[in-house]
Amino acid sequence: MYYSIYAEDVAESLPLRQTARPAHVARLEILKNEGRLLLAGPLPAIDAEDPGDAGFTGSLIVAEFESLADAQSWAEADPYIAAGVYASVTVKPFKKVWP
Repeated sequence: MYYSIYAEDVAESLPLRQTARPAHVARLEILKNEGRLLLAGPLPAIDAEDPGDAGFTGSLIVAEFESLADAQSWAEADPYIAAGVYASVTVKPFKKVWP
């Protein structure tokens, strides 16, 4: 089943994100290579493709896991958590309907 992982950043998270991004992206690459990643991306702080110094306010990941507990464990091990990027993370089941 798919699960959504919605994370909200701490204030002024951009420098923290930049430091932890390679490790964060490497974990997403594993999900992608396993065919389990539906979508992933950051939430820009402003209405722009590249928010520049405004940075991001969070992230959204939708990926396939065996259970809610597995999705939560995966989310808890995110390098962004260890780096202090995320203030909170919510994991919920996700039912893909379209496309």
